[in-house]
Amino acid sequence: MADPRPVGFWLKLVDQLIDKQFSDALEEHGVTRRQWQLLGVLARGPATMLELASALGPFIDTAAGETVMDHIGELVESEWVVDSDGTFSFTERGTTAHARLTEIVDGIRSLSVEGVGAAEYSATLDVLERMARNLGWTDSER
Repeated sequence: MADPRPVGFWLKLVDQLIDKQFSDALEEHGVTRRQWQLLGVLARGPATMLELASALGPFIDTAAGETVMDHIGELVESEWVVDSDGTFSFTERGTTAHARLTEIVDGIRSLSVEGVGAAEYSATLDVLERMARNLGWTDSER
């Protein structure tokens, strides 16, 4: 029997597959995954650029010149989000779009955990968090 693949293989593969599923589904609606993440932050309430940048920091490819402002700017241009003196929040159009996209994203999330029990999922998250902490991650990096 072949040796099992290491955790890094599975982490990268699952991440790539999640990215592809999200990209394909959201692209049909003119939204990127990063924009979806911004909408998720704003669904909790208005946020400043600093708060948005903090929430998306780990996902932004700064080496490629990607910025949070680029993504939020497109949402403002689409009139889904309004910028009121540096605080961003949903417009009525954004609230409606977020609700519609939430249904699509919920479908992807359901597909990804099909056949995985609640206890298994919880244990997986626990193990991954412990591994991250073992490698130096702290809550301050959220």
